[in-house]
Amino acid sequence: MFDLGSAAVMPRTLKRTETIRALPQSTEFSRALQMLGQRPMRLDRMQDMLVLRRKVWGLPVAMINRAELHKPARLLEILQEEGLRRTPVILSPERPVPELARLGALPLMTPASVGVVDIHPDRTLRRSGLEQKWRNRLSHAETQALRITRQNMPMVPDHWLLRADAAQQKRRRYRSWPTALTLAYGEANRGAAKLFEAHEGRETVAGILVLTHGDGATYHIAHSTDRGRGLSAHNLLIWNAMEWLASKSIRQLDLGVINTEDASGLARFKLGTGARLERLGGTWLYWPPMGRRLAPLASIDLNLMGA
Repeated sequence: MFDLGSAAVMPRTLKRTETIRALPQSTEFSRALQMLGQRPMRLDRMQDMLVLRRKVWGLPVAMINRAELHKPARLLEILQEEGLRRTPVILSPERPVPELARLGALPLMTPASVGVVDIHPDRTLRRSGLEQKWRNRLSHAETQALRITRQNMPMVPDHWLLRADAAQQKRRRYRSWPTALTLAYGEANRGAAKLFEAHEGRETVAGILVLTHGDGATYHIAHSTDRGRGLSAHNLLIWNAMEWLASKSIRQLDLGVINTEDASGLARFKLGTGARLERLGGTWLYWPPMGRRLAPLASIDLNLMGA
């Protein structure tokens, strides 16, 4: 979507700072699911870890997405104690957990990486944290006749940004949140779904939707027209979002997956914000009846995946 040139992507991987719950493990996300009639399980013995229950091909499946798995063996025990003795569990931990292989979980997908921006309370330091080319594009946008607005996400399914996102998912053949869940998030958490739009005259040329959750925030949906790209509108929107997040004492902005192979232009755009790469823990399948008996196969699969 955004291409800052042909320079090679050189992501920087740094140590994580104090833990902030990812969006799929937040209280706000749980509220949105409940508004849609779903009943996620909360494991109070695992720091209120959120467990979703779905049916895949008619079979019940438990799903744990982007949770901190400090004690994976204990988690698997608690799941059985909570009545999931024969339910397959799909685990996508927040960071690599090699111990899952020894416990008999099978790796399904190699770990992806996400970009995370630390929102410094000092504006000068925030600006200096931007990469030079990104900052130049921001300066360019600031000289244009762009008007930036901020509001709570309107609760209308046919909003232009939601329609643009749905069309992009169809065109690029991927699936993200359904529109109903995005709207439920905003309705269940008033003020936590913030829409930023860039306007040139009467024309809306770009927009982003940012979801806040606790001390963190997530870059959820974005779209820019050709005119918006020419005006560097998206840089200005992200910067305005960072300014607003800082005013609300939000400490981190999760920019989502960084894909340097299939979406190098978008990866460069995200990394230009000064984001650091954080490697997630991949996706695993654990079936309680088999337990550790699958450990040898899991170790082989793990080696083949290079994890």
